[in-house]
Amino acid sequence: MCLVVGRIATRPVRPHFLKSSKGRHLFTTCHVSQSLQNASYSKTLLLPKTSFPLWVNSAQSESLFKKKTCEELYRWQAQNVHGPLFVLLDGPPYANGHLHIGHALNKIMKDIINRYQVLTGHQIHYHPGWDCHGLPIENKALQELKARSSFPSDVASNEYEIQKDALSLPPNVIRAAAKATAEREMKTQQEEFEQFCIMADWSPKTTFRTLDHDYEIRQLQVFQQMVDQGLIYRHYRPVHYSPSSHSALAEAELVYNDDHVSYSAYVTFPLDSQTTIASTALREVLAKEPSANLLVWTTTPWTLTANMGIAVHPELIYSFVRSSVKEDALVVAKDRLVALEHIIGPHEVIAEIKGADLVGAQFRSIFSPIHPSGSMSANIIAASHVTSESGSGLVHCAPGHGAEDYLAFRALGLLQGPTDIICHVDDAGKFSLGVAHVVGEEAAQTLVGQEVLKGGNKSIIRLLESIGSLVRVQKIKHRYPYDWKTGEPIIVTATSQWFANLDGIKDDALHALKDVQFYPPSSRNRLESFVRSRSEWCISRQRVWGVPIPALYHTPTDTAVLSSESLTHILRVLSERGVAHWWEGPVEDFLTPELLANFAGGPEAWRKGTDTMDVWFDSGSNWSTLSAPTGERKYRADVCLEGTDQHRGWFQSQLLTSVGVSSGRSAARPVSPYGTLITHGMVLDEAGKKMSKSLGNIVSPMTIIHGGKDKKKEPAYGTDVLRLWVATVEYWRDMSIGPTVLAQCAESMRKIRNSARFILGNIGTTIQRKHFVPVERSELGLAERFVMNELYKLDQTAAEGYANYNFPKVMSSLTNFANITLSSLYFDIRKDCLYANDIQSVERRAVVTTLAKVLDYMTSVMAPVLPYLAEEIHSTLHGGDEAVSQLSVFTKKWTPVSAEWSDPHAEQDMASLLRMRSVVLSLLERARGDKHLKSSLEADVDVILPNDISVQPYLLQLIEREETFLKTLFIVSDAKITDESSLGTSSFAWSYVSSMDIPDSDLELVIRIRPASSSKCPRCWTYTREEQHDLCPRCDDVVRRLD
Repeated sequence: MCLVVGRIATRPVRPHFLKSSKGRHLFTTCHVSQSLQNASYSKTLLLPKTSFPLWVNSAQSESLFKKKTCEELYRWQAQNVHGPLFVLLDGPPYANGHLHIGHALNKIMKDIINRYQVLTGHQIHYHPGWDCHGLPIENKALQELKARSSFPSDVASNEYEIQKDALSLPPNVIRAAAKATAEREMKTQQEEFEQFCIMADWSPKTTFRTLDHDYEIRQLQVFQQMVDQGLIYRHYRPVHYSPSSHSALAEAELVYNDDHVSYSAYVTFPLDSQTTIASTALREVLAKEPSANLLVWTTTPWTLTANMGIAVHPELIYSFVRSSVKEDALVVAKDRLVALEHIIGPHEVIAEIKGADLVGAQFRSIFSPIHPSGSMSANIIAASHVTSESGSGLVHCAPGHGAEDYLAFRALGLLQGPTDIICHVDDAGKFSLGVAHVVGEEAAQTLVGQEVLKGGNKSIIRLLESIGSLVRVQKIKHRYPYDWKTGEPIIVTATSQWFANLDGIKDDALHALKDVQFYPPSSRNRLESFVRSRSEWCISRQRVWGVPIPALYHTPTDTAVLSSESLTHILRVLSERGVAHWWEGPVEDFLTPELLANFAGGPEAWRKGTDTMDVWFDSGSNWSTLSAPTGERKYRADVCLEGTDQHRGWFQSQLLTSVGVSSGRSAARPVSPYGTLITHGMVLDEAGKKMSKSLGNIVSPMTIIHGGKDKKKEPAYGTDVLRLWVATVEYWRDMSIGPTVLAQCAESMRKIRNSARFILGNIGTTIQRKHFVPVERSELGLAERFVMNELYKLDQTAAEGYANYNFPKVMSSLTNFANITLSSLYFDIRKDCLYANDIQSVERRAVVTTLAKVLDYMTSVMAPVLPYLAEEIHSTLHGGDEAVSQLSVFTKKWTPVSAEWSDPHAEQDMASLLRMRSVVLSLLERARGDKHLKSSLEADVDVILPNDISVQPYLLQLIEREETFLKTLFIVSDAKITDESSLGTSSFAWSYVSSMDIPDSDLELVIRIRPASSSKCPRCWTYTREEQHDLCPRCDDVVRRLD
């Protein structure tokens, strides 16, 4: 005996799958004679047959389709698809380490987009790439060099010692090691990317690496064009500087640590009452209190040696107060007095003046007690960035260590040249010898060589305490910038760097963004605000592994030469000999006759620059690898997709370099290099925490695919489950992943797979389908028209979702369709027809016609997200037809479900009948709970209409029209329509009654379930057999035909 169990008890026929010799779909049908006993009737059923398994070994299954649906598919579409071009520009990951879950999210999202575009007839241009320069790779190479027992064979190991900061290593050794590291890491990452089922050709011609010769030359050409535009200049000014990297950093390379602890200090600067004072109000106060001190709060005491002024807000009121902490009067913003009581203690206000009256007054150096330089005075200046929200309302200004201070001094004309800026910090982040000019030789001995963020800061505090200028020191936890590559705090300090001037192109860049589409839309504000807030871009780095900034320096005059003419000659040399020749070749190779003629000293007077370009300039130049748009195309790239951190990085650097190259070259304003920007969030663990090794909560994509050491705890889910997770999360915000989420994805995958398996088992083999006669739409029943309407809605939703990059919407609709419309309803109510009807019956052919269409369109909908499952369905469906089965499922264009299948009336009618079904199911559950039945087929349903209806409501018309369908929908043996007057006086062993409102009327519909009135049919198990017959009429007819 066979058994099928649906969501509710259904026909007891289990579709156990038999294997055919060739693994094809087979219906088990058997011609029987009259002599067969009842036990043989089950052999006459059309049980589903398919080689498509419910569970699959993902490693084995994926290996069958990997080449077909990845590399071969990309090459096929490049050669055979002649539709519109679709370009997705890859934001290159660092060639550094194994891939993490963020890589998987990013690359799979891109692949979903590309696969959808292929399905809709586009030719795809997608060249994966790698970012190969920069500190992460250089550091990894250095770590590996340190770990070796010997050094490279071409360098004697006794020539140098690898120190902690690796500064003693020759640059050529570091470059060679970094290149080898990058090339090895790229190979590893490519192997891992391929396991995500990425449709791409990974050969060198269709990938890019920022270390490739052609790429580096193209990048330098972009740089040259920005030089032509007058956008590149060298300047001495404060920049973000990383002592741990020994390099300047751009804002995009910073991360902020909210838990950073600093030593903050309240210190005093003596007002100089001996100098000329313009303000009458201040003169009057100082006449009474000649010894007054400005109270200043700073979180960077180490910058006090570079103090060049104190800023006040001209509109604030400032109080002169007597306090127990200082013999002389203190000057503090009036609004800060209450907040500062714990610092200055009990106090008496002796005078008040406006900040404007303090402006122009002079004060002496805080270190004047220990060094004659104290006789030199500095001015109080007005600055709008001073507030009364923190500190004392007076701000210590060190233009060499603060952008706001620098800009304020520039605006006031106080900085005319680089020598005007005071800075005592070297490129290692330590106090330099120059600090002696401020603190004196003796005190300098305690400072020189000290790291300003560590011992140097503490030494300054001790020095201030010793001279009586320290009021209070406090530890504070606050938000502080860190080097995103090393995880160490940075400083702001003045150095000579190369900058790109953004003020001249900022408006063009913002204008270019106006026509760009942003997903999510809120990300537009983020990128625009970053662009709007930048005036310059520090593009030089003090690293050895990178693309050189090919500047020439005339040593005697300290002149930097970086012009279009010098670059034309240099790039010609580098094109012929390789970019590495800049580091390895003699300087005379790069000198033009004009330079030698205009500057004295010959080649010996020149040196090559050692700065490298910011890696964001590297990756930000990759738009130049794409052809300029022609015809109707407006942008080089249709889509760029990266994480939200790239608003400060790659999204911005692409825009700025592209606009910088083209700005002002024609009457037309520059166009963005990309037409659409898609931003995804970061991946967190299931508790919403950031993943880290220390927390032990890292989820590896390789472990998701292949499983961990303990397969019970970390199952091998396969690639499609990983991809399904990517497509179900709301990627536009931070998302989580973990065992629970993955198990849910695996269950969703199983249900989608099982739906496909059920259909494959019931629609016949390739040969059988060739002879199958589908049913016309006009002959379809309500259930079939309803399912086709739902399929039409799914197809529309999926097309819209993919087109708008809303993958969760697509997958939610697909899983609901597979789970609810198909598995919980349609499959359940149509199993009886599929298994027991005659194979040529119109009713069964209508079901098979519907199932075939459902599978066809469902496969298209799932394919971009679940390519392996789609390929397996396609291969199984077309088994026996090698010409079709050997092709990828993506070679068939996705054609939308015809609008003829949109059937709102069928949807409304089915909704009404499903309300009735809910009532019936609840009654059946009551009967089952009372042990009156096991299978719903043991029951009949009576639909009892009210008497004397003058105008028949639509629901009653529908019920009468679909009377023969009701027993199928309710999965009972019979359903009859009667009225109250026709019920008679019959009594039953049991019965259950309920009612429901009839819409658009005051009437109620009564529904009764009772024991089936006929006997059980041994073939189909419905209670529709007359006692004197062996089978029910339907089965008797089918068996006779078989016989």
